[in-house]
Amino acid sequence: MKIFAKIRFYWGAFVISFNTAVLMIPALMLFGKHKSTIVHHINSLTLWMMGGIALKKGKMDKNADMYVMNHQGIVDIIGLEAVQNNHLRWAAKKELFDTLWFGNLLSHGEMISVDRGSKSSLRKFIKDVEESRDLYHRPVAIFPEGTRTAKQKLLPFKKGTKIIAEKLGLKVQPIVITGSKKLLNEHNKTAHSAIVHYHFLPTIDVSQAEEGWYEKLREDMQKVIDDELTNNNRSR
Repeated sequence: MKIFAKIRFYWGAFVISFNTAVLMIPALMLFGKHKSTIVHHINSLTLWMMGGIALKKGKMDKNADMYVMNHQGIVDIIGLEAVQNNHLRWAAKKELFDTLWFGNLLSHGEMISVDRGSKSSLRKFIKDVEESRDLYHRPVAIFPEGTRTAKQKLLPFKKGTKIIAEKLGLKVQPIVITGSKKLLNEHNKTAHSAIVHYHFLPTIDVSQAEEGWYEKLREDMQKVIDDELTNNNRSR
């Protein structure tokens, strides 16, 4: 029923906000040495309270420097943090750092702020990714589409991700996410119980990759998205 789906949406939004403000931010402030474990367990709790399950297909390469994935909404992040515990460093637009709850979460989690309106943002981003790899030893998680979308077809990937990966010679693993929009659809404000699937594709060593690797990465991700819809009736 659509009314019940609407109620579930607002319940999910409440759970995410409450667990972030009351549980996660204070825990990160008090027990900073255990950031990865805190984020993993609280996101697992959040997913369960929303009626969701996160499943992996393939293996996460813990030697990868960067994970790139498609993006539908906040559940993409919650589910990936729940399904693994690899101390990711998320790249997020600067505007999110300025919000009350999620800004505090991103700051205390030492995530990367990306200012799309700044001409020097790419130089800063390159430095942040390099520090993540060499200083913090934390892989960077990024959505190369640059924004969330309700469509099945991937949006054009931003060139910045390609430039950074090639300049630093990164190992990049693509991840395809399907099912998160069913669990919490931020476009039509509905929610249902759902399984969110994370498909880990082969890692690309950009330092040894052929020209056109970035375009092929996007094509391979789109193939998985199309196959999931055709064979499993599961949208992204």
